[in-house]
Amino acid sequence: MELWKPLPEMADRNLSLTATVLRERSRLMNFIRRRVRNQMDAEDILQEVLYAFVEAFRLPTSVEHASAWLYQVARNRIIDRFRKRREELLGDADWNYDAQDTRLDLALPPADAGPEAEYARAALMQALHEALDELPEEQRDVFIAHEIEGRSFRDLSLQGSISVNTLLARKRYAVIYLRSRLRAAYEELED
Repeated sequence: MELWKPLPEMADRNLSLTATVLRERSRLMNFIRRRVRNQMDAEDILQEVLYAFVEAFRLPTSVEHASAWLYQVARNRIIDRFRKRREELLGDADWNYDAQDTRLDLALPPADAGPEAEYARAALMQALHEALDELPEEQRDVFIAHEIEGRSFRDLSLQGSISVNTLLARKRYAVIYLRSRLRAAYEELED
């Protein structure tokens, strides 16, 4: 018989759960929609949050500040969703930051190797300057600051209030463009 005693307490908890969900649902959805553009994604996040709330409510220790708990879980789910999407996008683009992705490795002939080498060196430097001028300003600035001026990404990040990852991406795009642009100049010199 003692197994049935907790039922009134469980009924009270279920009523409290229902009241909290009804009270917070629309405000929580507005909170999520301000941060997530896609309506379906926002609804998915809301359902995930409410499901987690019901699961947490079933635990022996109850959620004391339900409203704060809901918003914190919603914030975390939004962040998780953006991280997952970002990982998918980065995976699709096959981005792997390593030394090869952010180094140009421009092979110039020695300056004292004769007139042909001097001509090739001047032509490659001219092609490099032209290609640098064609880059978007943000990419050009990061490339020059890191490769030519020798500044670290950390220093650039602190100075410009831009994340290191953003700077790495900008330099990577610059290197990819410069490699393709200079490949044509190398091929021209070989002919």
